[in-house]
Amino acid sequence: MAKRSDVPTMKDVARAAGVSVGTVSKVVNHIPVGESCRKRVEAAIEALDYHVNSYARGLKVMRTFTIALIIPNIRHSFYADLADQLNRTMAERGYQLLLITTDRGDEQAFISMLRPEKVDGAVVLSYSKKLNFPASLPVVSIDRRFGPDIPCVTSDNYAGGALAARRLRELGCRRLAVTGAIADKDSEVVNQVTGFTDACREMGMPCGQDVTFTSDRFDTIAAFLEGHIHDGRFDYDGLFVTSDWQAWESLHLLVRHGIRVPEDVQIIGYDGCRRFGFLDRYCSTIVQPVEAIAATCTSLLLDENDDPAPPCTCLPVWYEAGGTTKS
Repeated sequence: MAKRSDVPTMKDVARAAGVSVGTVSKVVNHIPVGESCRKRVEAAIEALDYHVNSYARGLKVMRTFTIALIIPNIRHSFYADLADQLNRTMAERGYQLLLITTDRGDEQAFISMLRPEKVDGAVVLSYSKKLNFPASLPVVSIDRRFGPDIPCVTSDNYAGGALAARRLRELGCRRLAVTGAIADKDSEVVNQVTGFTDACREMGMPCGQDVTFTSDRFDTIAAFLEGHIHDGRFDYDGLFVTSDWQAWESLHLLVRHGIRVPEDVQIIGYDGCRRFGFLDRYCSTIVQPVEAIAATCTSLLLDENDDPAPPCTCLPVWYEAGGTTKS
């Protein structure tokens, strides 16, 4: 291990690159400089194995350069993808991400531990209807509105549900249903169901519905599906499920009962998840713009702007086939 005196400094990088310390500071803080200067600084940083002293940097500007991400878990592909994208966008701004998962703990207890001297802000995706945040801590919420002072970022759930209904009809389905397990009625996710049923009504199509307001429970969805299987046939030929993992579970339940997907039943999920984060889709799906969600959260937390943040930023979604529809 190198002695402390052997650790390269910003002055060493500046000397090796033939530039000023101020130029090195701009490069490490992602502030634009001339291309030739930037390349020389980056080459010197790599050659010297220089690392920013985040602790000293934070003391100087009264920041920690750390943002907390509070999410239920990273077992589900959507949450893992969101964490990965936020880590990327924060790193591009010189910040590190503190990951806190809460589905096996008390969300409020975790949030109460966050203080401005520990983190510079928080991105929160929560199952809870009400949480109390430290007054001086900047917070951005995903999919839930906690109040006028906490901006919310969400995908266009209503448009996504309507798109799923219309796409199933375009693919030849005539008996549609929507099912899912949603945290509660106050979540933006519930707008998926409203969009789907409204679109069915506008198209003059009957629509079955069974949505449970609970967190990540498939047993109620299974009961709905099995209750509509008669003599090896399912009552519906088009099914919208409010998350991809629930759609994937629904697919396997129907197949176990001898019902073919997509020949007998076409299924569309919601989120846009891929196996292992980059392979095939789990199912045909309404894709959430995870990169845009992460970039928007980062901007709302870190950009200096005198204008108040919008109470809710709603980002567009789109459909992609993933093997559970005939498209």
